[in-house]
Amino acid sequence: MDKRQHILEVATKLFSERGFEKTPLSAVCEAANVSKGLIFHHFKNKNNLLREIFKSTTELIVQINESKTNQLSGKERLLELIDSFFLQLEVDKLFFQLNLNVILQPTTREILNDLIEERSSFIMKSVRRIFNEIDLENSLVKSYLFIAELDGIALNYLGIFEDYPLHEIKEELIKKYN
Repeated sequence: MDKRQHILEVATKLFSERGFEKTPLSAVCEAANVSKGLIFHHFKNKNNLLREIFKSTTELIVQINESKTNQLSGKERLLELIDSFFLQLEVDKLFFQLNLNVILQPTTREILNDLIEERSSFIMKSVRRIFNEIDLENSLVKSYLFIAELDGIALNYLGIFEDYPLHEIKEELIKKYN
């Protein structure tokens, strides 16, 4: 793994655990065992480091979505999307925690506003394509509702309930959309 990628991974972990504002660059340097100069060389400043992390998480979302074959029906793609969401939520909690934290904090939201809009637009278009096949007449509202359900599940799982029944929630969601 190259130094740049290592810095991104360490910063993602620290920003997820401590929050962006509460994580000085010195902590990233110490944890990554790199100099501030190297971070400035790759990212220019802490805000750009956060933007790069957010961009890389968006690329992951795009890759997950693009791996879905267009030969599947809308309903099959929706069920596959649900499956990949829950798998990713379990496997990469830090990814979701960081995203939740930065989107909800006014300071980081301002830094990332254009990237958040870009990602949200991509997600909405992807989900809307699926619901256009399933229920064209109500696809917009159903797309917003579906995205809100996933956001609520992530929020509850990551930050509210200690013993969140993630697997049972997934099964109920699959039943609902199957």
